[in-house]
Amino acid sequence: MTSLQQNYREVCAKILEAEAAAHRENGSVHLVAVSKTFPADDIREVYAAGARDFGENYIQEWYGKTEELADLPDIVWHMIGDVQSNKTRFVAERAHWVHTVSRLKTARRLSEQRPSEMPPLQVCIEVNIAGEPGKHGVAPEEAVALACETAKLPRLQVRGFMCVAEADAGAEALHNQFTRMKQLLADLNAAGVAADVLSMGMSADMEAAIACGATHVRVGSAIFGKRDYSDK
Repeated sequence: MTSLQQNYREVCAKILEAEAAAHRENGSVHLVAVSKTFPADDIREVYAAGARDFGENYIQEWYGKTEELADLPDIVWHMIGDVQSNKTRFVAERAHWVHTVSRLKTARRLSEQRPSEMPPLQVCIEVNIAGEPGKHGVAPEEAVALACETAKLPRLQVRGFMCVAEADAGAEALHNQFTRMKQLLADLNAAGVAADVLSMGMSADMEAAIACGATHVRVGSAIFGKRDYSDK
């Protein structure tokens, strides 16, 4: 077993522990292995350990990986970085999930460019849950309305909400942010959109997110190691 595979299995074990601590069903939380900045060979290693869901941020880098890993037919690609309107076509054609929809214009382009022979693109509305300047995402008070409008578009399926919690937030602040996300999901369902996904929690705060109802955690450094952003 390689070190990356060992890391992956340790993260899976921590998720199981967090589920049990939160009195949640075993397997109710899905792990998205965040592979941005890491090479295709690293993804292959983690894939061989059982991972199928991988998160990417940088579209040009991701394009190369989809070509190198085209022989892995059941790999599931999650776009977890901001998708600019002029870069939606490739995402619409090759992604399975987009966690970062925060503009109706982007959602419309994804819908228009999703090939008709493919299943609907699974999307989450990104919420700037702590109202941090410079961070992507829609304001919490606007999230349900945007989700409802996005749900009207063909070729997309709105699954719920995504957030990146405030960096270095204390336990109480994290709890409040993640709990508000859970309430937004309940509000969306009450508004008539059947949604079941809360994409929240990363390497440092996934246990807190799971305790508050996360269904998808996005973990990178705990699996792949420290990132080098020098080329980004």
